[in-house]
Amino acid sequence: QRLKAAVHYTVGCLCQDVAEDKDMQFSKQTIAAISEITFRQCENFAKDLEMFARHAKRSTVTTEDVKLLARRSNSLLKYITQKSEELASSNMEQKEKKKKKSSAAKGGRTFGEPEAAVTESEDSNMA
Repeated sequence: QRLKAAVHYTVGCLCQDVAEDKDMQFSKQTIAAISEITFRQCENFAKDLEMFARHAKRSTVTTEDVKLLARRSNSLLKYITQKSEELASSNMEQKEKKKKKSSAAKGGRTFGEPEAAVTESEDSNMA
């Protein structure tokens, strides 16, 4: 119920913004209908994402599942792909910084030994 109320509130805010821009008004019934459709579509998206992951024999939804869901909207797919690539490059930069810091701090260790453990734990956090 709280989630549904949050969707209704957000739709109301968006409708108000559009109404101000276009110099028009939305009735309460129209806002309620848009909210209901939006909520149902989000439920469908969630079910589809779950099924995509299950079909791939995974229990976790990935960005590839989200891209598959957005495949019919070229602009949305482009946006999601761009953001996904930005996140991936940001994560790689952070991993490199962590590796450099841990290497400098542990100066006298045997090559590869503790570093492999750090890399494994980072990879498991990403999954």
